[in-house]
Amino acid sequence: MMLPRPEILLTPTEMSRVDAAAIASEISGQALMLRAGEAVAACVLRHYPAALRFAVLCGPGNNGGDGYVAAEALVRCGANVRVFALGDPERLRGDARIARAGWSGRVEALEAYMPQAGDVVIDAVFGAGLARDVPDLVQQAIADVTAAAIPVIAVDLPSGIDGASGKLRGAAFRAERSVTFVTRKPGHVLLPGRDHCGTVEVFDIGIPHRIVAAEAAGLWVNGPALFQSFRRPRSAEDHKYRRGHLTVFSGPAISTGAARLSAGAALKAGAGLVTLASPSDSLAVNAAHLTAVMQTAMDTVADVESWLIDQRRNTFALGPGFGDRDKARSYAVAIARSGRNLVLDADGISAFSGDASALREAFEGSAGQLVTTPHEGEFTRLFPDIARGDGGKVEKALAAARAISGIVVCKGADTVIACPDGRAAIEEHAPATLATAGSGDVLAGIIAANLANGMPAFEAACAGVHQHGQAATRAGEGLTAEDLVSHVLPA
Repeated sequence: MMLPRPEILLTPTEMSRVDAAAIASEISGQALMLRAGEAVAACVLRHYPAALRFAVLCGPGNNGGDGYVAAEALVRCGANVRVFALGDPERLRGDARIARAGWSGRVEALEAYMPQAGDVVIDAVFGAGLARDVPDLVQQAIADVTAAAIPVIAVDLPSGIDGASGKLRGAAFRAERSVTFVTRKPGHVLLPGRDHCGTVEVFDIGIPHRIVAAEAAGLWVNGPALFQSFRRPRSAEDHKYRRGHLTVFSGPAISTGAARLSAGAALKAGAGLVTLASPSDSLAVNAAHLTAVMQTAMDTVADVESWLIDQRRNTFALGPGFGDRDKARSYAVAIARSGRNLVLDADGISAFSGDASALREAFEGSAGQLVTTPHEGEFTRLFPDIARGDGGKVEKALAAARAISGIVVCKGADTVIACPDGRAAIEEHAPATLATAGSGDVLAGIIAANLANGMPAFEAACAGVHQHGQAATRAGEGLTAEDLVSHVLPA
């Protein structure tokens, strides 16, 4: 059976290379622009048939060229169209200049546009390649359109959104719909860009997939196509150890709940056997709450080393509610030396604050796989220099993954999963209800279950993040972390 392709996200730089490669293969750049502009016109006519006027705002590059094509296509369909340009349209070059010459009407200055009731704005000022703040004239147009509550259709991306990072560049149109070409861009999926794009429609303008795939660097929208071929099929011959034995470390008696959430989520996600490794003073508290999760006493690193003698104990989750950072650090190093898999979360991450190199050294040469799951604050503590940098979320997550030679799950409403080999995925289906205490502990348990089941670390993390979001969607409003556990399903 043919598996579906993962959805590629092309950065603006990669998209430029795709365009160049398509033209080098004798696909006309002018034909590509014609298809793009006509796709925009088709979209606005389909969704806004009652518009009294289309105001097409054109920029000084190829995005503006798409706008001129769209304007002419709308006029041919009998629409009332006016075109407003940023800068001197006579200075356009290449295909955009040809598109401008094909526009049969007047071109007015951008500052002349005054929003009117019944208008629909087609924003073709800047596309995905914007990497600087928009000029004052554009910021004023954005303010005027926003104040008038005029619907906006963005060509590629709303002007003011950085296509590579999703960052806001001074100000940005908030579009009801965005029309993009070939693939979505990171700015469509990362925040705050995602909130400015509205409904995104992707149009095929005739560039073969082989060209797209050749220029893509390995950034995808997270989803089953990334990990489903790595699922271990269930078998009548399965037993609990074949499905993986996960050990979750508990904190002291007053903070045991986080580890139990991780352990419970891991069982629901398909781990064959889960043991909660508790300090002696936590045994009674945990025993009162546990049924299917097993329990053992673990107070020192010597206890951990003794536990590691059994090779069936293949995966560990460390950090949720753990408390003692020095002990967490020594436990993590012992696990790394044993060649076992480790999901490091919460206090486990904080145990290496400002010392990511120590984490890398511990796992260097180890057969074990490392996954870290930091939220923004934990990321900043573990990778202070990377966090202070200018890159976007994907770039920072990839730099962090390289720094520890492990997987980094940079959590948030636009969670990024990054691998040191340069692969990355962005999760876009994470409900806001996940912003609740204990949600991250559940995620750590799900990812650990996938590792215990034999998934490679990157795919295990991608699957876990997706399962987490889907569980929240099933749980609905009012969810707590306990509710979330009950809605977890295997990958």
